[in-house]
Amino acid sequence: MTTPAHTRAHRLAVRVDAATPAHRDRATDGLRALALLAVPLGHWMLGGFRLDAEGLHNASPLATFGALAPFSWVLQMLGIFFLVGGYASVLSYHRRPSTTAAWLRGRLVRLGRPVLGVAAVWAVLLAALSWLGVPGDTLRTGSTLVIQPLWFVGVYTVVTALTPLCVRLARRFGGWAALPLLGSVAVVDFLRYGPLADGMPSWLSLVNLLPGWLFAYLLGVAWGEGRIGKRGARLLLVGGAVLFAVLLLVFHYPASMVGVPGEVRTNSHPPSLLVVALAAAQSGAAMLIRERLGRLLRRPLLWAPVVVVNLSAMTILCWHQTAMLAAAVPVSMTGTTVAGLTTGPDTVGWILARLAWLPVFTGLLVLIARYARRFDAPWQAGTRAANARRAVAGLLAAGFAVFALGLA
Repeated sequence: MTTPAHTRAHRLAVRVDAATPAHRDRATDGLRALALLAVPLGHWMLGGFRLDAEGLHNASPLATFGALAPFSWVLQMLGIFFLVGGYASVLSYHRRPSTTAAWLRGRLVRLGRPVLGVAAVWAVLLAALSWLGVPGDTLRTGSTLVIQPLWFVGVYTVVTALTPLCVRLARRFGGWAALPLLGSVAVVDFLRYGPLADGMPSWLSLVNLLPGWLFAYLLGVAWGEGRIGKRGARLLLVGGAVLFAVLLLVFHYPASMVGVPGEVRTNSHPPSLLVVALAAAQSGAAMLIRERLGRLLRRPLLWAPVVVVNLSAMTILCWHQTAMLAAAVPVSMTGTTVAGLTTGPDTVGWILARLAWLPVFTGLLVLIARYARRFDAPWQAGTRAANARRAVAGLLAAGFAVFALGLA
């Protein structure tokens, strides 16, 4: 039976579908939406809290349930995000109405506005929560979680600035242009984990930060330039999967794609060779399913949610941790341990309870997004009031960053 709500949803989906330009690449938008939704789901399911007398502390179910590590292989979809980002950037770059500098400035400003907004708001929240008596450990935990996804925006900003160079490399070498990046990550991993590891400086791992994520972005640029076909996609899928298996089974890389408290080695932040191998396999798979996914998303009821998620991309990235904290912090102030929220993630019951909390976190994120999306809007230019607001927001954001990074 068709309900009135279903009829309204169908009509809205049809309008969204009709308003979509014919040239829109629905498959890549669908891949981006999938990668976007994996970010909050991964953080909400693979991260938790432990409440004690000092406040909330980060904890992970993977510390107890190591067998759940394969779920992180599915939820770690940043490789897809960078792949699609490269693909979309090269198309936008070729359509730029003026200079390359103007194109870059516009894209970087769009990335920076929401980050500045969430950081400024959290600077005010920290002061308010401290005044209300929230423990310092809870404030530190919350700040760490909020700033955690923002590193991605910083790295994405850098690789976006390299788009013109990526275009030249992709035109000359195709997808093979990304191979030296994989080699660079492999060399750094060998130095920090091999027989010479004891003599290596602690900052060496940071060298992987740019090539580790530029790898998938450059593949996306080559894909957008038409330099990677199905044969190349199959090579990426099979080669990435084989390398992934060898790193796990022969070289004993940590199985989890996300950091686990207490573990010495981590595959993320900065990315290890295992992350690059997964990105290669995911990229190949994405390229191979593109046509089928595009046909599937011709259905209005499937396409409309993809549009909504893509329009809310930066809001989801910047505010999903705030949604979880909006539930956990007030409960922690009462000293109550609530299953799946403020209890340690070390039982099967926690996993089941956390699944039940997901709709609550989603609802809070939707509520927050109603107000936070204003930070995505273009800044007013020219007025003293607008310039003053930007200056104040910048100072607040800088203060939050100093606190969150443990510099004060």
